[in-house]
Amino acid sequence: MSTSSELQATVEALARKGMGILAADESGPTIAKRFKAIGVESTEENRRAYRSLLLATPGLGQYISGVILYEETLGQKADDGEALPALAARLGIVPGIKVDAGKIPLALCPGDEITQGLDGLAQRLEGYKQRGARFAKWRAVYNVSDRLPSRAAVEANAEALARYAAICQEAGVVPIVEPEVLIDGDHSQARCAEVTEGVLREVFNALQRHHVALEHMLLKPSMVVSGKAHALQATPAEVATETLRVLRRTVPAAVPSINFLSGGQSPEEASANLDAMNRLGPQPWVLSFSYGRALQDPAMQAWRGHAAQGDHCQAALRKRARLNGAASQGAYTAAMESEA
Repeated sequence: MSTSSELQATVEALARKGMGILAADESGPTIAKRFKAIGVESTEENRRAYRSLLLATPGLGQYISGVILYEETLGQKADDGEALPALAARLGIVPGIKVDAGKIPLALCPGDEITQGLDGLAQRLEGYKQRGARFAKWRAVYNVSDRLPSRAAVEANAEALARYAAICQEAGVVPIVEPEVLIDGDHSQARCAEVTEGVLREVFNALQRHHVALEHMLLKPSMVVSGKAHALQATPAEVATETLRVLRRTVPAAVPSINFLSGGQSPEEASANLDAMNRLGPQPWVLSFSYGRALQDPAMQAWRGHAAQGDHCQAALRKRARLNGAASQGAYTAAMESEA
């Protein structure tokens, strides 16, 4: 199979209508923080047990087309000895891998950040592919205020995202490009829209400059929402209208799928906002989800480190996956939240 055919097959497996991507790629410090909140120690065994439980959820493959794994998880096994990437693949879920090395302050740009991890990426991708990964994810973050992000941050992160995507495609790995405009702060929805439009314009300019095939990538953006501390919170209808307005101005139709991040929204908010977008009619791209907390929080609360709660954990994950699958088709309603 040619590299182009390999990429196309992965894109088609991921970008299926009514299905989305589970982000289970929390870094060590992030999952330690989430485990602490439920009274669970973040040991390698506890992380393995939890993520194995998620991937083994019966029926998950009806709503989840892919899963983003952390590097540690890529080498772990289920209780029966099956490698976790192989378990996902057997259930029809494409395994992927987070490849960035996290964010650091951007030099001489107070308040801005840049993502690391390009050094040695091509070699690392070879190893990841051998262990079953077919797609990758790189996250860039943009802090928002009346002066942030700076032009330097917008350009530097776009360049890094494009270089990452080009390296992935050369290796036969589909890149998920994730430019996250952070929800933290008291900025208005209008300011979020302004920043998001500028970020996406720069990202796609860089992708084209680096010869990235837009047909063989996925975009994982944030929605256009008000800052968490802003007095006026946008409604789902407002989020849908403003997000699609920005996307139509910046994202070429060649991109097959836009899989939104939840970015601090509650599970219910993330479902309602995605649903509102899909109710506005056909778009040039599939509009779906790539949620972490908005899929996992109810499952993690049900589990709390107790093996006996495994069925409840899986039921909670399956429900959120089902509701978001409905939202990705404009068929979600708030009444579905009370259903089993």
